[in-house]
Amino acid sequence: MTSIAEASPRRLRVSALDEPLPRPALLLAVAGLAWLGAGALVLSWPDVQELERTRLLGALALAFGTLQLAVYAGGWLFAWLARLGRFAPWLIVLAIWLTAWEIVTAKLDLLPLPFFPSPQAFVEVYTDDWRRLGESLLASLLLLFRGFAIGAAVGFVAGVALGWSKRAGYWIHPLMRLVGPLPATAWLPLAFFIFPTSAAASTFLIALATAFPLTVLTWSGVAGVQSAYYDVARTLGANSRFLVLRVAIPAALPHVFVGLFMGLGSSFAVLVVAEMLGVKSGLGWYLQWAQGWAAYANMYGALLVMALMCSALITLLFRVRDRLLAWQKGLVQW
Repeated sequence: MTSIAEASPRRLRVSALDEPLPRPALLLAVAGLAWLGAGALVLSWPDVQELERTRLLGALALAFGTLQLAVYAGGWLFAWLARLGRFAPWLIVLAIWLTAWEIVTAKLDLLPLPFFPSPQAFVEVYTDDWRRLGESLLASLLLLFRGFAIGAAVGFVAGVALGWSKRAGYWIHPLMRLVGPLPATAWLPLAFFIFPTSAAASTFLIALATAFPLTVLTWSGVAGVQSAYYDVARTLGANSRFLVLRVAIPAALPHVFVGLFMGLGSSFAVLVVAEMLGVKSGLGWYLQWAQGWAAYANMYGALLVMALMCSALITLLFRVRDRLLAWQKGLVQW
């Protein structure tokens, strides 16, 4: 039998591993100096070609570097910004990347245009074309929300029915095995022919991409609930409705959220394809428009906005999961 003296060092070692890493304050100062150097280079070194946003780019780099130095020097005065210290290594790398990118494009013109635009071109996209980019982002969010909400509702109900009722499984399972494995983009020609508008067809395709993984995972979760849970509930007088709503579904929620994550990832791909081929709005349409006009800075800027949108939506879904499944918080990281 392990004594307390023998067990305590083991507990101390485990707790030491759980402690957060110290904030790299010195690295934050280095990052601030790196950004100040990048801003000074942008402003002091003349551009090979005339670029409109050089001063703004340099001012932004200088302001960001000053902010990092202020956080490093202020300490407790800027406690609400102290979390930047965790990203200090990345901030240093980004400053070096910006400096190298500025040198090989705007300062030395070593990379061919328009395929490799300068950082000033990126700034110009967000200052001059922000309205069209914002409208495209809003259109993509609305289309994605409609399709994902419909697909999630259908997939959840179908998954619960498959896991609970053998009669429902008899009718739904063959259809799911026939239709589900097909990629949603394979239905593009038929969807745009059947539905009256391209927006309705795109909503259907996104819903289809969302519903299949959610159905499979919800079915697996409901079918895998231990029978002992049902026995205890029946002993206390629970009816079938109570067993489904209060026993089966809560126990299957971890599987449901895995299906939601998979469905959301699939819906991103379908969203871009649908907007490129049928819908005349959204970030996918913006990408195609920018490529057609050889506006590669706009295309790269839209890709960055799309990446931030997808990452934010997945993060939001993780927040909802951590709130509903507090006992599993931290088990899956994003």
